[in-house]
This record gives sequence, C-alpha cells and structure tokens, in this order.
Amino acid sequence: MSVTAITTPETARFGPRGPALSPSRAIDFKQCPLKYRLRVIDRIPEAPSRVAVRGTLVHAVLEALFGLPATERDPAAAQALIEPAWASVRESRPEVEGLIPDEDLAAFLAEASKLLDVYFQLEDPAGFDPQSCETFLETELPDGTPLRGIVDRIDRAADGALHVIDYKTGKAPGPAYETRALFQLKFYALVLLRTLGAAPAELRLMYLADGVTLSYEPDAEELLRFERILSALWAAIVTAAETGDFPPSRSWMCGYCEFKALCPEFGGTTPPFPSGATESDPVAP
Repeated sequence: MSVTAITTPETARFGPRGPALSPSRAIDFKQCPLKYRLRVIDRIPEAPSRVAVRGTLVHAVLEALFGLPATERDPAAAQALIEPAWASVRESRPEVEGLIPDEDLAAFLAEASKLLDVYFQLEDPAGFDPQSCETFLETELPDGTPLRGIVDRIDRAADGALHVIDYKTGKAPGPAYETRALFQLKFYALVLLRTLGAAPAELRLMYLADGVTLSYEPDAEELLRFERILSALWAAIVTAAETGDFPPSRSWMCGYCEFKALCPEFGGTTPPFPSGATESDPVAP
C-alpha cells in the first residue's frame, strides 16, 4: 500500500499552501513563539546556511540513489550522483547561488562525500527496496488539528510492519536531547497511525556525521498521548494568531537565530503584526 500522498476529503483544504502543523514549525513555536511568527506568518527571509544546504544535497543524493536498481546502489554510484544532485539543488533553490564560492566548491562536495561514506557504514541500500522516499503525509486529527510533513524514507518489512527513517547530517545528540530529536519521528508516526490505523514498528534516526543510529519503537497508546500535545500546541498557535501575541522566549538557541534584530530580547523592534489574515493563509506550513 502506497502512502506517498495520504490525503482525505477532510484534509483537502489543507493543501501544500494551506494551514497545518509540521514538525519543524511545531518545534519553532515550542522554542520561541516570536521566531515562529517571524518565520511563518511574517515570512521574514532567512539566508541559507552552508550546513543546511549540505544537508539538502546529501538528502538529494540518497533519494536519487534509491531511484537506481538495487544492484547499482553502491558507494561509487552515490559519489557519482553528488555533482548532478548539486546542479539540481542550485537550479531549484536560486537562493543558494553564491553561498559556496567556486574556490570552496571542491571542499564542500568532499564534505558531502564523507557523509555518504558514513551512510554506507550504517546500512546496505542494495539489500532492500524502500516503500517510498521523500513522502508527503497529511492528516487531520479528530479535534481538527491539521498535520503534515515530509518523511525521508518509509520501509515496509516482510511482515508488513512500517519503519520510518530520517537522515541527519549532524552528530547524534546526547541523552538529554534524544527526546527532542525523536519529536519529528513521533509526529510522522502519529500521522501514519491516524491514516493507516497502525503505529510504525520502528522510528530510526541515522546520524551521518558520526555514524550513530538512534532507534525507537513507539506504541499506539504513547502516540495518542503525543497527539494531545500536538493538539494543545495547535490550539496555542491559533490563539496567538487571533490575538497577535507571539512572545519571545530567550534560550541558548538564540545564538543561532537570524531574527535578533527584530527581537525585543536583544534590543530589536518587532514589526507590526499582519492584519487581514484569512482561513486560507498559511498560518503554519
């Protein structure tokens, strides 16, 4: 059974540009409501980072790799896909133009090459065929909370059990941050539970910077508890959108935020809250 585009009549209005809660935006709001507002509602432009673009490149190579016949999925094939994938990334994302100077391109592509070498140490892609790659999922919870996102890979075992895999091009988190790392996979597992009626057998995070795999086996009861968290989060976002109240929340993550100039915590001035929003506005893409 394919899940490459799970859509129900109830969720038809939550198309790719409609309002919904995604893992990344849920984490944004939990971290800092003002950051969520500036990123999602005000749509303040953010310059792409080298690390993020490198991650996009590696994901593109892995997606292309699984488009090859299983017998051809070897390290040499992955390496051969790097330059075409980089050309595709540059074509589809013009904002990365100039981010990697010509004199630095070889080093940048070598970084991606090293991450792909680590991937082959974690699993042999020639030994299986995934059910789907870069899978768009969406659903609506019983209380009306809309969810959607894109899963790196979904595998189906011989016994029919689903395995949700996410590639990370950074290092594995310490024990104190594992729960945050699993938030995204729990989100996808809940969508699959609600759309297919069964929880995935495994959630797996593959960290390519240090070759660590984090595996987790959810159960339906746990995911339903997680569902209540997402519903409360969405309700808070809707209330904030209605009132315009998105307060800043200062933390160590502020050191990585591009919105300091617009944040009162750092002496910045927040722009006036947008008015005239309609139901079709992308409040939470």
